[in-house]
Amino acid sequence: MKLGDFLTAINYSKESLFDTEDELVEKEYVPFIINRCLSYFPDTILHANEMNKLSHLEKRLQFDYLQNSIRKRKRYSKWLKNEESKDLELIKKNFGYSNQKAKDALSILSKKDIESIKKVDPKK
Repeated sequence: MKLGDFLTAINYSKESLFDTEDELVEKEYVPFIINRCLSYFPDTILHANEMNKLSHLEKRLQFDYLQNSIRKRKRYSKWLKNEESKDLELIKKNFGYSNQKAKDALSILSKKDIESIKKVDPKK
């Protein structure tokens, strides 16, 4: 089973994946990831939040709740990822800043300032 199989069963096909005798299905179901994927949509975010609150429930119960509560619809979204910036790494290296401090400094610095830092550090 893949992540997409679980999401398809919850969102569109309404196929019950836990009815098999295969214990691997329950091991591969990761409620946190499923809830995160469902949190991108306005009509499923509250259901995902409810399952986050009730994370102590068995995986099958969480799956059944989502499958029976969410209306049938095709939902597609891209996974949001953090974008690593070369400029951010340059600021961190030159000033010894943490990620957050480097982001703050990057928001203040102009393009000219960053170019002058690059001239000092020719590797970038």
